[in-house]
Amino acid sequence: MASSHKPIVWGLFAAGGTVAAFLMPVLILMTCLAIPLGLLPADFLSYDNLIRIMQNYLTRLIVFGVLVLITWHAAHRLRITAHDFGIRADTAMAILFYNIAMAGTLLLGYALITL
Repeated sequence: MASSHKPIVWGLFAAGGTVAAFLMPVLILMTCLAIPLGLLPADFLSYDNLIRIMQNYLTRLIVFGVLVLITWHAAHRLRITAHDFGIRADTAMAILFYNIAMAGTLLLGYALITL
């Protein structure tokens, strides 16, 4: 039986979709409703406050995990969208989009380490 990388790709895709589905409504609620309505302080998402929050290594690890999963989800979504638009070079699209996701993962890791 030939080995396949599909379980890894599908696992990252599913995990990224799940994380996005659970976290995006919360982020929209916080930034679009809670702050303008006065439920959260106006400086809640200020630069100084976010830098202070990001000094914790656990917070960095969580942010890294969330953004990496969403990035890999987006890469797989773009690959499928390219196929839907008639680009039948699936191997080339997979290499392109997954390498972009890998580069994004590495850049994000570097940015969080040097923060």
